[in-house]
Amino acid sequence: MLPEVKIPAGLPKTDPESIIHSARVRDYIFSKIDLAGGSISFSEYMHDALYAPGLGYYVAGMTKFGRNGDFVTAPEVSHLYGRVLANQCAQILDSIPNGSILEVGAGTGILAITILKKLGEIGQLPSSYKILEVSPDLIERQRKNISMEVPEFNSVVTWIDTLPADFEGVILANEVADALPFERFIRTKSDVLEVSVTYSDKNFIYQMRPAKDQLKESVLNIENQLDARLAEGYSSEVSLTLEAWGRDLITSLNHGILLVLDYGLGMRDYYHSERDQGWIRCHYKHHAHEEPLIFPGIQDITSWVNFSILARVAIQCGAKISGFTNQSNFLINSGLEKEFVNFKHLSTRDQLTLSKEIKVLTLPSEMGENFKCLGIQKGNLPVINAFSNGNRSHIL
Repeated sequence: MLPEVKIPAGLPKTDPESIIHSARVRDYIFSKIDLAGGSISFSEYMHDALYAPGLGYYVAGMTKFGRNGDFVTAPEVSHLYGRVLANQCAQILDSIPNGSILEVGAGTGILAITILKKLGEIGQLPSSYKILEVSPDLIERQRKNISMEVPEFNSVVTWIDTLPADFEGVILANEVADALPFERFIRTKSDVLEVSVTYSDKNFIYQMRPAKDQLKESVLNIENQLDARLAEGYSSEVSLTLEAWGRDLITSLNHGILLVLDYGLGMRDYYHSERDQGWIRCHYKHHAHEEPLIFPGIQDITSWVNFSILARVAIQCGAKISGFTNQSNFLINSGLEKEFVNFKHLSTRDQLTLSKEIKVLTLPSEMGENFKCLGIQKGNLPVINAFSNGNRSHIL
């Protein structure tokens, strides 16, 4: 029932420096397993592989984003993404005097740079642009890139390590929720089992154990919402962290909107009967695969986002769902076409480049359909342009 851990075919070779670093991360997690009595939850493994101080993938200083990293985010595909998102920010900030922008997990800082450039052009800079970042390495990169690209906005940008109270403005969470640690489970005929992590012969392996009460309760709640029992042998993920993360962000917001942009689905599609092996996605040198127990500390580990969880938390917190749509609709509704009005004046080479970028951002076979945007708002706001067409809030 449990899969054997193997390195998927076709992955690039690992360089010596990365091998040494991954071995350090492996040994660190081995010690955690020993202290825990022989196994740890998958979420604990994932947390340490990604966030262990000085070792984890997101905090150890290795290149993660862009062409030389492991994956490319939408802001890095094209400056159009950030400029269009800035249009949406401007619409919201126009109705919130002295409103700010808060970006959760800013990567290399490219999204902040692009948004600030666009808002500066149209004279709608926020009172401040706050960045909440857990990685000291990424903070340093963000500072460097912002100072180099938009030094005129240095006074606007500040870094924070805790969420502010009574925030007013726009909170952006772009490709952050997918990297929150999650649990893995298997449904049996009579019970729910947790997929935990142990090791043998210097390699991580999976192990099954009875699910803890919180995980079991979550799976039973999923079945209640689906009005159907998951099939015997059905395996998937549950993010117990996502609910708390969403609640913290929504509670922090006093007046404005939270925009969560990521690849994901609503509850019924997430736990569809045909999707019985879950939604794990790992990234290593621009190769996507589904084996998280290899290359600890040198590959990204993610899962698609169950947006229904965030929608439910929003209602519980007294917030309102502004809308839910795919990335293609979000960008088009927010003014994508206005960003290439001078297309005919570009060189042939630049036209081809821009056309390719637009296709990657909007085509269903690329990022256009799988990536979604959920808007959660508090206080009086205008009708949000981003959700004017193709709003799918009803599926949440």
